[in-house]
Amino acid sequence: MSESAISLAPWIVSQAPNLLAQRGHAWLLAGPSGLGQYDLAMTLVRAWLCDHPSPLGACSTCSSCHAIDVRTHADFFVLMPQTNMQALGWQLSDKPEEEKAPDDTEGKKPKLSKEIKVESMREAVEFSQRTSARGRGKAVLVYPAERMNVYTANALLKTLEEPPGDVKFVLATDAAHLLLPTIRSRCLTHAMMWPEQSVALAWLESKGMTLQQAQVMLRAAGGRPQDALQFSGLSAVWPNLPRAVQNGEVSAFKDWTGAQIVDALHKLCHDLQALRCGAMPRFFEQTDLPRAGSWKSLTGWGRALAHIRRTVEHPYNAALMQEALISQAQWAMAPKY
Repeated sequence: MSESAISLAPWIVSQAPNLLAQRGHAWLLAGPSGLGQYDLAMTLVRAWLCDHPSPLGACSTCSSCHAIDVRTHADFFVLMPQTNMQALGWQLSDKPEEEKAPDDTEGKKPKLSKEIKVESMREAVEFSQRTSARGRGKAVLVYPAERMNVYTANALLKTLEEPPGDVKFVLATDAAHLLLPTIRSRCLTHAMMWPEQSVALAWLESKGMTLQQAQVMLRAAGGRPQDALQFSGLSAVWPNLPRAVQNGEVSAFKDWTGAQIVDALHKLCHDLQALRCGAMPRFFEQTDLPRAGSWKSLTGWGRALAHIRRTVEHPYNAALMQEALISQAQWAMAPKY
């Protein structure tokens, strides 16, 4: 299905006209994950390059809109890690580094990069210096922008400050604090809108979730609807996770990635600390949470999880990592006298 045929979330639609009405050559769309940074970025690009744009956005019927739908627009350059490009249906611009390694065994599936490579950024800079093929300017999308390493970001700085010709940049991120201050200072920053709960629930229902599933997963996602949709299959599991962790049931996290486990445990730790100080939990229902752990053990657990987040994408042994994380959580939640 083409992007033009996919209905955008209402909170994305409502943000686009205001951004399109403003001048600027570089936008930074920032906010927590699950609020639609990529969708809003694509909405802006489509309108910038559209043959018949309106104040509300692109027409969705012209040849430019069609070219973006089929990923062949000559004036649009996408900068993403290879993992994101594959997930979003973009053609990989180059081969994974591991595929070029001399010691690779034949038939081994190449590992895709999770960073935006400096070589790709140099291609984007060269692209920005070309003449527009369709005569309506050019656009460069960087997503997720925090996946630029320091070399990639530095390669973008000069072009971002003094763009050649009619080129516009849109950087989308859910971790703006990880970007270089020099990158942020060269962009107009837009804070992503949080949708009202009723709007988010209605949107999730339109995507095939029941109201009960939508309520459980929207809460689990901290009010971020796209994150809730991504993990919709966990709606039956989520309420039982606190007790499962307290009982050391590693099987509750079968087929979860390390990042997903750490994220769930961090939310559980947050809610247990909230209960300790008499506040309402955010990610779990209060009735699903045990009265567990001491202030000291819970705060120590929270610090440990924050440290683990920084290395969770390393190629650890999945089974051992699960055992270690649940064992740590079980100890932190145990009664302390």
